[in-house]
Amino acid sequence: MDTTELKREQHKLAPRIILRDNFTRINTVGGADWALLDDKLIACIIVCEFPSLKLKEKATFILHNPLPYKPGFLAYRAMPAVIEAFNKLNEEPDILMIRGGGILHSRRIGIASHVGLALNQATLGVTDKLKLGVVENGKIINRGEILGFEVKTREHARSIYVSPGHLVSLGTSLQLIQKTIVPPHKMPEPLHIANKILKKKVKEMKQISSLEDISK
Repeated sequence: MDTTELKREQHKLAPRIILRDNFTRINTVGGADWALLDDKLIACIIVCEFPSLKLKEKATFILHNPLPYKPGFLAYRAMPAVIEAFNKLNEEPDILMIRGGGILHSRRIGIASHVGLALNQATLGVTDKLKLGVVENGKIINRGEILGFEVKTREHARSIYVSPGHLVSLGTSLQLIQKTIVPPHKMPEPLHIANKILKKKVKEMKQISSLEDISK
């Protein structure tokens, strides 16, 4: 995979990211996650009521032969499946949480920002790995700019890191994470639910694959 053109595209798209809320009220929150199984990438998107966090809807999509992973270019691997799953929803969430970075990215366009731009959808990124910047008083700073926040959601567990993706402000990104943590879960509830559904889907696919092998 030639990353030169992809890097050029990222530099072109990054200035289009808007870090202002495009909503006045949040009634629904989505969560997007994905998993790999052999040569398949399975994406899951769920929609929860807010603030109750009751599951309203879920959608999955299986992408065959995704692009290989390259650091800094996760969107090109997972975004096609995430968008296809999103398009299967009956109701679009007011804001979508995505596993990965938002503007917390070397070119300020992680997968959450890239998906937000592609869908014209308010997004934020959540990850448990800090690959850029330093943490000062809970703020993630890189080259003098605040790109996100460190959030400790569970005692003795690794912190999570949140950054706005698109059409959401830094402040709202942090506040929403704090309002969607349900102990003892480490991740915000929309992402926890999406991950739980994904694990079940992968297990079912493995069982089907085993049965097919036995029948041959």
